[in-house]
Amino acid sequence: MSFRFTIGKKIGLGFGALIILTVGVFMVTNTTLNQSKQINDQINDIYNPSVAALEELKLLGYRSKLLIYTWVYSPSSTDDNPDKLRLNNLTFQDFPRIKKRLFELSEHWTKDEQFMITSVFSDFEDLWNYHNEIKSLLNSFESYNDSENKFLAEFEIGEGGRIYEKTDEIIFQLDDLIKRQKLKSNKVTEEMISSFDLLQFLVRYLGIGLVIGGILIAIFTTRTIVKPVYSLKNILLGLSKGIFPSQKLKPRNDEIGEMVEAMDTLVEGLKRTKDFAEQVGSGNFEWEYQPLSEADDLGHALIKMRDDLEVNERELENKVKERTAEVVKQKEELEQQSKRIGELYTQVTDSIRYAKRLQEAILPPPTTVKKLLPNCFILYKPKDIVSGDFYWMDEKNGKVYYSAVDCTGHGVPGAFMSIVAYNNIQTAFNDPTNSTPANILNALNKGITKSLHQKEGNTRDGMDMAICAIEKGKNYIEYAGANNALYIVRNGQILETKPNKQAIGSYNEEETKEFTNHVIEVQKEDMVYIFSDGYADQFGGAKGKKLMYKKFRQVLIENAALNTYEQQAHLNNYIENWKDKLEQVDDILVIGLRIS
Repeated sequence: MSFRFTIGKKIGLGFGALIILTVGVFMVTNTTLNQSKQINDQINDIYNPSVAALEELKLLGYRSKLLIYTWVYSPSSTDDNPDKLRLNNLTFQDFPRIKKRLFELSEHWTKDEQFMITSVFSDFEDLWNYHNEIKSLLNSFESYNDSENKFLAEFEIGEGGRIYEKTDEIIFQLDDLIKRQKLKSNKVTEEMISSFDLLQFLVRYLGIGLVIGGILIAIFTTRTIVKPVYSLKNILLGLSKGIFPSQKLKPRNDEIGEMVEAMDTLVEGLKRTKDFAEQVGSGNFEWEYQPLSEADDLGHALIKMRDDLEVNERELENKVKERTAEVVKQKEELEQQSKRIGELYTQVTDSIRYAKRLQEAILPPPTTVKKLLPNCFILYKPKDIVSGDFYWMDEKNGKVYYSAVDCTGHGVPGAFMSIVAYNNIQTAFNDPTNSTPANILNALNKGITKSLHQKEGNTRDGMDMAICAIEKGKNYIEYAGANNALYIVRNGQILETKPNKQAIGSYNEEETKEFTNHVIEVQKEDMVYIFSDGYADQFGGAKGKKLMYKKFRQVLIENAALNTYEQQAHLNNYIENWKDKLEQVDDILVIGLRIS
């Protein structure tokens, strides 16, 4: 026995839905309160204690710096000087206590933050070792009379000394960790406030919502009863005028449905003649039809018309079949060609993806980048699967050389060109006579021209690039450029070093000039940028225009104060928002280095 959805059951369903809605709202309220409690526990048990412990460790770093100064400049024995006793207590009591507390708290941190605090503790151990060296040099009142020991101790705590530099490095890392923990605390606080706002919204509008919902459900339930009755009345009035209903009423499994079924039976008999005429007119000559009676002249006339039309239709069908056979044959040929094209496309795509893996193999891995230039970021966004832009990095004779290269074209042509470029860069770099960036560009210019067999008047393939060399502990950086400039952001200003206006691959013994080797003085916290033209040439914005170098320089200035990890993220987000739904027009490469 089929289930009958009666009118009484519909009314019960309507009010049942209202009750379920009310229960659902209360469940959401309970969930919101539980989530808020969990967020509050996170703030009180993890984030606030983490910030307090990090601040205490930071203060300990400052105190150690002041107390080691006192040790050097206050001739006395350890037992007679309270500051020296404080330094020992700080090292052997305060630091282990804070370290233990932070290790417990760091279990709830991210892997990156755990790595950072471990690095900080390691740096503190190095700092205590440096302190111990000072303490061993100046371990008694008489040792302060030894000028050599006094000089060594003063050098270690002075600017540029190991204690001075290591303390500043520790404070910098702790500031970064404190900032991260505060950001997390602010984020979860905002989530808690948002959840309470939602709870307030639910409480405020619950009464109104339930009243309105009850009214709507009552109206809906009433309309499901009254509207079908009016529809049945209108169909009966239309039939009395010879007008057939345009559509059937939906079948229902209740008392109204039984009335609809009776009405359908009545309408079906009256529509048979009309439907037969419509089917014959549309070419359906197999439609079953019986005249209403022997005296039905209209019915017999319709049958004769159907027979005549069927003969004509068959003749036309034979002609259509001949044409259709030709079309089917052509379609099969096209399908075979399309299948072959698809196979070729798959083969080409697989080859390009393999070329991508080959190209990625020439890029320095992240471990090499971190080792050679720990304070740098690389924003690398190929336009296609493979790229004409690539970055290169290597080390010799105590110098780190790195470069941003923009080969002719992008995609597959650019990728092939990048392989040629990489091999020639490595060859020029390995030549011991090429010790400066300019020497490398000069050798590379000759090598690329020779590799590509380019002569005057031929199509020029090659690359634009910027190459830098930096030596640890030096206050300068060497740079040479082929159409690609170097930017330094210092105190909110851009310092630009212009390149030679000639590309790599344009060597001509009579006309080509040698590249200029620029030796540029840098300062601590300077940001040095080299790049390809893909970022500045990207179309986007409200008017769909190029970003241009002026705007690119402004973006660099606005983000230069961030750490390199955040700079990379901000530059990537900015260019993505700039181009929006537009296509990327070229490969993008930006390398930024923080001078430390």
